[in-house]
Amino acid sequence: MISKGILFIFLFLLYSSTAFSSAQTDSLLNELSQTIENSEIYIGEKQERIERLQQVLQAEDLSLLEQFNLYNELYTEYRSFQYDSAFTYALKLQDTARKLGDPARITHARLNLSFILLSSGMFKEAFSTLDSVKLANMPDSIKIDYYAQRARGYYDLASYNQDKHFSSRYIKQGGKYTDSAIALADTNSLRFYTLRGGKFESNGDYEKVKADFQLVLDKFNPTYHQYAMAAYSLGNAYRATGDTDKAIEMMARAAIADIRSSTKEAIALMNLAELLYNNGEEARAYSYIKQALADADFYGSRLRKIQVAAILPIIEGERLATVESQRTRLVIYAVAVSLLSLLVVVFAFIIFKQLKQLRQAKKIVTEANSSLQEANDKLKQMNERLQETNAELLEANKIKEEYIGYSFNMYSEYLDKIEKLKRAVDRRVMAKKYDDIGHVMETINLKKEREALYLSFDKVFLKLFPNFVSAFNSFFREEDRFVLKDNQSLCIELRIFALIRIGINDHEQIASILEYSVRTIYNYKTKVKNKSILSNEEFERKVMEIKAF
Repeated sequence: MISKGILFIFLFLLYSSTAFSSAQTDSLLNELSQTIENSEIYIGEKQERIERLQQVLQAEDLSLLEQFNLYNELYTEYRSFQYDSAFTYALKLQDTARKLGDPARITHARLNLSFILLSSGMFKEAFSTLDSVKLANMPDSIKIDYYAQRARGYYDLASYNQDKHFSSRYIKQGGKYTDSAIALADTNSLRFYTLRGGKFESNGDYEKVKADFQLVLDKFNPTYHQYAMAAYSLGNAYRATGDTDKAIEMMARAAIADIRSSTKEAIALMNLAELLYNNGEEARAYSYIKQALADADFYGSRLRKIQVAAILPIIEGERLATVESQRTRLVIYAVAVSLLSLLVVVFAFIIFKQLKQLRQAKKIVTEANSSLQEANDKLKQMNERLQETNAELLEANKIKEEYIGYSFNMYSEYLDKIEKLKRAVDRRVMAKKYDDIGHVMETINLKKEREALYLSFDKVFLKLFPNFVSAFNSFFREEDRFVLKDNQSLCIELRIFALIRIGINDHEQIASILEYSVRTIYNYKTKVKNKSILSNEEFERKVMEIKAF
């Protein structure tokens, strides 16, 4: 279990590292592409420096030494920028050095000329120039330059020749001159580590190459041009040891530095294109190799043109094959899309017909739904009316039950009273006490009997309509509301509308029950309605809406 866990962690870290590396490389390549787009800015800056030097050179009172220094600066600007101009200023520098008669400056000028000849791939002329150099009494800096150029010449020949028999000889000869340059260089200088790293690179000792050139980048704060050369050598070392991602990263960094220093005599971009091509990134590889060819044309280097021309057809051929493959796929896709389009038209026609039928069906269903909805609405209204009617019938039945019971009780009481009265009269008649009959009749007080009748009606009504008074008062302002004396008996106004609420609407009938004239009943009603906050029609409707129970 432990070994499986460790293996999982290892694979996870490896995958994470690879993903991070890929993202970092993509970011760097995007930066390179953006730098290429901005290359005219860096070229413009270099040309401004060249123009300033050329303007100073136009002065008529310049000494030979001042001319020599200006030619040297102009040569330095053009050295890795444009071969023809660099060659021209190298010749002028050599001519001015002869006029000065200074052996060191003459040697310096010849070394500059040999450097530019090597850069253009003119090996015979370069070695002839170097053969003419005399190192006697020369300072160490010139000797280092001489040995370094000799070494570079043999290394470039080996790279150009690519022949096992001769290349090994050239590399061996270059190594000897490199050793001579290293012996004279300061061991704590950028030049020392650059020379030693180059020697390790020629011998295939790539781990030491990485160490020396990484030290150059980390320790000596190199210029863009120096950074580009160190990064390029690091890229070659990583490529040789199989670390393609790191090789691409360093070549990209070298190419960015070359562009920012306006170095056109450079091969980092060319090698980067080859690495990307081998890595399956044909589009970027083609873009970079074309830029490398444009730089070689701008610089005018025969060697660089040959080197780029050896790679360009391979990448371009693969790109053309890819384009042709894409074109074939596009034709297939076009045919497939045409067929699909035809099918879409057919299906669209079928769907259109189906939609038309669906719209007709929907219209029929909608009309049916509308009719059904109307029927449902009518049925709902009928149900509501039926419920209202049922509620009214229920209320009416309850009222009738209560008042029927009330009526029976009242009739029973009156029958008892009539029977008692009859007995009393009968006794007086049998006893022939006719004068006492009048006294018996006087015991009956009709006014009290009627008041008892009203009080009994009020109790029954308030039992049936316990909220009648409060609901009735809500139709009036506070000062006009009715207050019951004993919470059991109604006043005449409330009694009139209580009779109306239980269904007695006839004024004559109400007047007969309450023993008032019809006009009096009408006046009471009118007076009450006028005090109400409701209209007359609404008032009576609201009274009838007061619920029982």
